[in-house]
Amino acid sequence: MKSFLLPLLAATSATAHYTFPALVANGASTTDWQYVRKTTNYQSNGPVTDVSSNQIRCYELSPGSGVKTYEVKAGDSVGFVAKSSISHPGPLMFYMAKVPSDKTADTWDGSGNVWFKIYEQGATISSAGMAWASQGKSSVSVPIPKSLPSGEYLFRIEHIGLHSAGSVGGAQFYISCAQLKVTGGGSGSPSPLVSFPGAYKATDPGIQINIYYPIPASYTPPGPRPWTG
Repeated sequence: MKSFLLPLLAATSATAHYTFPALVANGASTTDWQYVRKTTNYQSNGPVTDVSSNQIRCYELSPGSGVKTYEVKAGDSVGFVAKSSISHPGPLMFYMAKVPSDKTADTWDGSGNVWFKIYEQGATISSAGMAWASQGKSSVSVPIPKSLPSGEYLFRIEHIGLHSAGSVGGAQFYISCAQLKVTGGGSGSPSPLVSFPGAYKATDPGIQINIYYPIPASYTPPGPRPWTG
C-alpha cells in the first residue's frame, strides 16, 4: 500500500503548485512570459522556500531573456494570471521597484533597497479557522497608485502557501516579476524600501506559523506595510 500511496501523494502535491506567467490588464491577459520574466519553476510549478536566496526576488530562470515591457497608466488595475489557480492558503502581496535612470526594465536585476509594497491581503479569521480571499482565484489584480512617479518598474507578485509553515522552511513562496512602464504618474515618494533577499526572515511570524491549530487570533503578512500613494 505504501508504494502506491507515496507516488500518488507526490503527484497531488505537485498539481497543487502554481505559477504567475502572464499579466492581466485592460480586461485581457497577455501571452505567457511575454511581459513576465520566466521563473525557475515554469515547468515544475514548485515554490521557493529559502528567504535568504536571490530566488526570493523574482524567482528568475535567467536574466536578460528578452521579456517586453508593458505600458500602463497610473491608477490602472494590473495583475497576474495564476496557473493552475492559487490552490494553497496564504497571503497575497504586490511589490514594485523603480528602475534606475541609467538602466531599463529588461536590463535591471532589482537588487538593493528598492522594493516597496503596494498591496497585501491577509486572512479573515473566525471560529471555523482562517480564510484567504485569493485561494482558488485564477487571476489577481491591484490598482497602480495614482501618485506613483512615471517611469519603468519591476512589478512583483508574491503568494505564500502556509499549509506547511509550522516549521522553519515550510512556507512556500510563489513569485513572478513583470516589467512595466508607468505613464501619467504623480509625485509620490514610495516607502519604506526593502531588499530581496533581506526583507524577510524565516522565523517572521507571518512566515513561520501554524494556521490550523490553535487558530491564530490575528495574522499580519511579512514585510513592510503597503505604500498607498
